[in-house]
Amino acid sequence: MFKKILIANRGEIACRVIKTARKMGIKTVAVYSDADRNALHVKMADEAVHIGPSPANQSYIVIDKIMEAIRQTGAEAVHPGYGFLSENMKFAEALEAAGVAFIGPPSPAIEAMGDKITSKKIAQEAGVSTVPGYMGLIADADEAVKISNEIGYPVMIKASAGGGGKGMRIAWNDQEAREGFESSKNEAANSFGDDRIFIEKFVTQPRHIEIQVLADKHGNAVYLHERECSIQRRNQKVIEEAPSPFLDEATRKAMGEQAVALAKAVGYSSAGTVEFIVDGQRNFYFLEMNTRLQVEHPVTELITGVDLVEQMIRVADGERLPFKQSDLKINGWAMESRLYAEDPYRNFLPSIGRLTRYRPPAEVAAGPLLTAGNWVNDNEGGDSAVAVRNDTGVYEGGEISMFYDPMIAKLCTWAPTRAEAIEAMRVALDGFEVEGIGHNLPFLSAVMDHPRFVSGDITTAFIAEEYPDGFTGVEPGDEDIRRIAAAAAAMHRVAEIRRTRITGTLGNHERRVGKHWVVFIGDHDLPVSIEADRDGSTVTIDGHAYRVESDWRPGQSLARLMVDGTPLVLKVDRIPAGYRLRTRGADLKVYIRRPHAAEMARLMPVKEAPDTSKFLLCPMPGLIVKINVAAGDEVQEGQALATVEAMKMENILRAERKGVVKSVSAEPGQSLKVDDVIMEFE
Repeated sequence: MFKKILIANRGEIACRVIKTARKMGIKTVAVYSDADRNALHVKMADEAVHIGPSPANQSYIVIDKIMEAIRQTGAEAVHPGYGFLSENMKFAEALEAAGVAFIGPPSPAIEAMGDKITSKKIAQEAGVSTVPGYMGLIADADEAVKISNEIGYPVMIKASAGGGGKGMRIAWNDQEAREGFESSKNEAANSFGDDRIFIEKFVTQPRHIEIQVLADKHGNAVYLHERECSIQRRNQKVIEEAPSPFLDEATRKAMGEQAVALAKAVGYSSAGTVEFIVDGQRNFYFLEMNTRLQVEHPVTELITGVDLVEQMIRVADGERLPFKQSDLKINGWAMESRLYAEDPYRNFLPSIGRLTRYRPPAEVAAGPLLTAGNWVNDNEGGDSAVAVRNDTGVYEGGEISMFYDPMIAKLCTWAPTRAEAIEAMRVALDGFEVEGIGHNLPFLSAVMDHPRFVSGDITTAFIAEEYPDGFTGVEPGDEDIRRIAAAAAAMHRVAEIRRTRITGTLGNHERRVGKHWVVFIGDHDLPVSIEADRDGSTVTIDGHAYRVESDWRPGQSLARLMVDGTPLVLKVDRIPAGYRLRTRGADLKVYIRRPHAAEMARLMPVKEAPDTSKFLLCPMPGLIVKINVAAGDEVQEGQALATVEAMKMENILRAERKGVVKSVSAEPGQSLKVDDVIMEFE
């Protein structure tokens, strides 16, 4: 077995590989850029080598710099993680020439399957059903428009070497095809160093279901069942689960056997994923094969008990697979929520900055999973009915950089059934504390409670269909509002009691805590009365008595309460006269006032937000790539005004209505902060 491996990656996947290597007794080497000098993967590894400036195209995807790090440290093998050089044939060949093992497939398989155009041709020759499209290289935007018309809109414009949603656009007309081609080409060049583009028919109302395969160097190959990856936004997966709630056993078997046959056809070894698009009648079509470990691999590990990273390392060392297809059963259900540094209240635009608070829920390992020899964590033993796992590459006080993708963590839960796995995820998300940046935790919580998701009736269009105007938060129902109000009132009373006990107060001035209060939540104005005892409080609202019990104390940022015997978890921030409370996707300002103060508050005017309608503001921290208009230009609704790049993604900013540009304040190459003015309109 290898004694030392180098991880040619960063972030959570580098940390993930280090955990398994440590379990196997293998030393690890991390590589890092300027931006990652203090990153978690650097701290976790046994050794670390600096490889250059912050941009990935000057560090993580420069083969010569990785090879030099290997020479410096004497690493015997390299795990590429995902993204960066993981599917780069030249990198695999360089390792082979240097006598260093590549913990991934052989270079011919990377060449055959890693390129989406070539893989589709091979699949077609093998009799695999594929989505209609144009497999040749496309010279320019004019040709892209012509091909799109021949295929028929809508079409998917994709980077040949793409992945992770980078270099992908859906076009519904000629203008979108032209703009999408140019943006996809630019993103592909910046992210992968390969700007080849192809176009295929976009199948409406599809499910994205993929098969995990694993093969050794002795001709053995198996599939580890499927992952449902249909909850996507901008072609980027957000929530995954295993198995799929849609597949039946016959379809699962057919897809798995086809995936294995395709892997064997190209002499594949190591872990890989064959992606399919599945329609409402369970017809499936080959999309592509990812010749690497997938981001969402944890859900497969949780339902099979197989540590995929460990098997990749063992296969690279020449070992045979330790199991047959008949050994791989589906055990329970697993969910994965991708926590991104994206602000859901700003249309999920990237957010960067320092993590002033980062406190994930405690990891819990269910008893049956421990015996399978899978990932698990540092928990020993345990008979929990659910498992909680958090794969991350950050820590409290660390920074989220603009140079890389916005992933913060992958929160996973496992339980015997899908309903229980969803409920475990709800609870875990409620207890996940992240502050300092915009993030999508509220949105993830909202999806977990969405009736359509809970029923399993999902497609890749779920987010676009259910949140067509973006995400503005969850509006709790009346009963939920009352439960939260009761909790807030009980918490406020605890805080008031503490304030009465402050030392150093004036003599003969005793502060009394009354029973009657008024709770304001949004448009709700709820008079409450509180009766307290040693074990909790009874809060009466509209004639209903709510029993509230909790050990929460003022200053704690997380409150775990029982309201009428039902758990309620609240993220708590103090604001004047009340609290900011967040739970299940709702973000609420709650004010608790005495009845007389409540009467005065009702008379106070509401402060109006400033009018910014005449300005185009930068919606995220980023780099201005392109300005499309100049002062004096007349613009139409929907017209492209500027392009901002952040976290390897290009974002086209468009005019919301017809107007005339008065002035332009930004220029290409300029870095802007959130709400910096790009241009002003007359």
